[in-house]
Amino acid sequence: MLSSGGVEHNGGIGRQMGYFLRARNECDNGVTYRVIDTRGPWFLGASRKYTVLAVGYLAGAIMQLVWARLSTASCLVHVNIAGRGSTLRKIILSAVARTVGLRYLVHVHDYDYAQEYERHGRFMRARIATVFRGAMKVVVLGSRDQRNLTRLLDLPADRITVLHNAVPDPGPAVARARTADAPCHLLFLGDLSERKGVPELLRALASPPLASRAWRATLAGGGKLDAYRALATSLGVAERVNFAGWLNEAGVKALAADADVLVLPSHAEGLAMAVLEGLAHGLTVITTPVGAHPEVIVQDVCGLFVPPGDVDALADALVRVIDDAALCERLGRGARRRFLDMFDVRGYAERLGRLHADLLTSAARPAAQPLGEEQTSP
Repeated sequence: MLSSGGVEHNGGIGRQMGYFLRARNECDNGVTYRVIDTRGPWFLGASRKYTVLAVGYLAGAIMQLVWARLSTASCLVHVNIAGRGSTLRKIILSAVARTVGLRYLVHVHDYDYAQEYERHGRFMRARIATVFRGAMKVVVLGSRDQRNLTRLLDLPADRITVLHNAVPDPGPAVARARTADAPCHLLFLGDLSERKGVPELLRALASPPLASRAWRATLAGGGKLDAYRALATSLGVAERVNFAGWLNEAGVKALAADADVLVLPSHAEGLAMAVLEGLAHGLTVITTPVGAHPEVIVQDVCGLFVPPGDVDALADALVRVIDDAALCERLGRGARRRFLDMFDVRGYAERLGRLHADLLTSAARPAAQPLGEEQTSP
């Protein structure tokens, strides 16, 4: 499994792969897994001064692929790919895999890979197309990505499969019967950034409708903490907003057990892990209908949608769940049911493990070849 940062230092991708590897122990498919870190910790890709170390990780990954081909009778490479530096690394590594005769699948995790593809020139588009067309299977987070990649890369429909992200079951949701005078605890999980809608969230919290209502908010995640603390101060909500910083799985679980609402007003997502964590913990989820979110959240059943960037709509949704504890409790119960029905990682592990086993053992399916050298990127 090729993953930038492995399963420890790769945000949502690493967390999802870590969840999968833990859950597969309950549905063992006879496949042995090994994670190859293709970049190292996140900061190696964030500054040019660490370029040599990042290249060292990439070189090590190349050697491990070659060794896997020489030492293993049957081997499949699971290529996790996102945009930017991840794409460049996976172009190189998939080329190595094809050269030495390793079969591979591509798993797309980007918040908008069609946008990533279209921002490149003809040369890079051709390289990206080769990566995808050489894959035995392409796994995507939702139907939007399935449609876009089929259109942009002219892939056969049966080459792409949708696999929604999933998270572990944290156990039965805490009974949330908020009293009339108790503040509603609003929780944000994710990188503090413009893409995640943090400026809009802080402005919504500072809006007049929220000023007289009982609430407190926790924003947990890395990113521009100092800048957003300063914004919260300038908006007059700093005393009611706690910036918790990055948290591990145990820290997230503890916070979610104490929260009432998960709010994630993102401008762009593939399928946010935070939304699934909210469902799993039985929280009311307020988010935006971007990426695969419409395939996850049922409006007024397990959550509420607001348009991206709309501060007034976000404030209105927050007022609804703050004022109506019964609504908040009902949506939380719906969220928990939705998680149990569709987004428990045990079902995810069974599906992905079965795909791996099928691709490894099916003698009738030889390694996929590019769809034709004469076919270049659109």
